[in-house]
Amino acid sequence: MRAPDELRALVEESLSDLRLDATLGALEEPIRYALGGGGKRIRPVLCLAVAEAAGTDAENAVQPATALELVHTFSLVHDDLPALDDDDERRGRPSLHVAFGEAVALLAGDALLAEAFGLAARSDPPEIARELARATLGMIGGQYLDVSGAQMRLEELHRLKTGRLFAAAVGLGLWAAEIPAEHQGPWRAFGEELGVLFQAVDDVLDGDGYTVELGADGARRLAGEAAQRAHERLAAVEADTSVLAELVDGLAVRTA
Repeated sequence: MRAPDELRALVEESLSDLRLDATLGALEEPIRYALGGGGKRIRPVLCLAVAEAAGTDAENAVQPATALELVHTFSLVHDDLPALDDDDERRGRPSLHVAFGEAVALLAGDALLAEAFGLAARSDPPEIARELARATLGMIGGQYLDVSGAQMRLEELHRLKTGRLFAAAVGLGLWAAEIPAEHQGPWRAFGEELGVLFQAVDDVLDGDGYTVELGADGARRLAGEAAQRAHERLAAVEADTSVLAELVDGLAVRTA
């Protein structure tokens, strides 16, 4: 089992080697800018760790893991636009629309999404593309509920907006390892806890979301409970899940 840093290196190598469609032309520069923002690659690393724990080489899951990171990056580019969150900075540098203009950022996000599904469509088995499509639609649906001000529980909103890509990270790793659907239940129960954990910690760091609703202590307690449930779900999986447990602990204590 490879450590998270080793898996992250595989993701970075895949992103660096990514060959974008030639018809995108000079749009490649802003796309590379978006992908090079220095993120922790949590979702694709999780995908690779699941694949290894499920019994296959991480390399067999690199393509779907990369596709997942492209979808995540697309969502960040579009979320930062003035029409949505209107954020001028992303990971300590200008957001894509500030650096290149709104129109270019919109098109770069579109291209990232198309490239993601091109990768997924070239991956086996075909369930990989379906998994990614369902997760992406769920994430977009959650974003719509957020911007439209729909009245709903915060937990349900985050299950879609944040949780669907984390759940997909687990699902994509399982499909890459050729785990039959009827044996995926314990793994997927683990994946469902990760979005709650990530979002609760994120809200503590940003002072919004769960922190506003529950207070800082309540949000921290929610994160701790989600981390505990994630470890309990891992205990039900008949595999070496030590790296996955390490990732859970890292999510629980992250500071950025």
